[in-house]
Amino acid sequence: MTGPYGPFKYSAINRRPPFRFRNDARVAVWVIPNIEFFPLTKAIPTANTLKIPDVPSWSRRDYGNRVGIFRLFEVMDRYGIRGTAALNSDICDYHPEIVEECRSRDWEFIGHCESNAVRLNEVPPEEEPKLIQRTLDAIEQAVGKRPKGWLGAGLQESWDTLGHLAAADVDYVADWCNDDQPYLMQIGERRLASVPYSFEINDKGAYETLHQSPGDFADMIIRQFDVLYREGEVQARVLPIALHPYISGVAHRIDAVDRALEHICRHDGVWLATGAEIAEAARPL
Repeated sequence: MTGPYGPFKYSAINRRPPFRFRNDARVAVWVIPNIEFFPLTKAIPTANTLKIPDVPSWSRRDYGNRVGIFRLFEVMDRYGIRGTAALNSDICDYHPEIVEECRSRDWEFIGHCESNAVRLNEVPPEEEPKLIQRTLDAIEQAVGKRPKGWLGAGLQESWDTLGHLAAADVDYVADWCNDDQPYLMQIGERRLASVPYSFEINDKGAYETLHQSPGDFADMIIRQFDVLYREGEVQARVLPIALHPYISGVAHRIDAVDRALEHICRHDGVWLATGAEIAEAARPL
């Protein structure tokens, strides 16, 4: 898949026919906790050092799996939100307790590589389809259901990733943050749905790149929702909320998530959806 534009047609949102979800919701709210594993034996791609072991950077991320994820469970339970866990499959081996907690809440699982230390565009071409298959196989073995969706570690792809995902019977991908609505990609004989993900409504970008405060992040989510809700009267929209347990699960940030979700859930016409449910909405009746 090489070329100057993606494997889909350009579509200006003001020239599309009206798009509605089948339940007539204005906004589908999609909450995606990124549940990630970082081996102590490998450098962390986004850390400030490539030294091994990088104990401070590693410890910060491990806090998310030991403590932070359980704060996210508590807040999302309060509003009846089923998360879509973007899961590094190594979590199944090292932290099966987290998988059990997600399963008990009937969360969706999507593939998110084996760990967050290795991205798809960093491995040899012949290794990439094997890595995808190992990820999906490990999650299926742990949860009893094969993932239908994919979010690449770091949202990274190679030229061949979409073809490998289609060959692995993945239904949707969330790496392409270029729309407020789901759409279809033509990959050979298969069609993959692209489900909106976000660089903006994403705690990693908000806190680590934009240096926002917890109050700022809550306000970002609320303002994004309010505009999409207004626009959704004509064209239904998707609000993805990307969270990382080691970031939003820290004690002084968790209430920002709570405040934003409380605001969203006060409104009618809001669909608390999983990625697979949104992907299905992209496909013709």
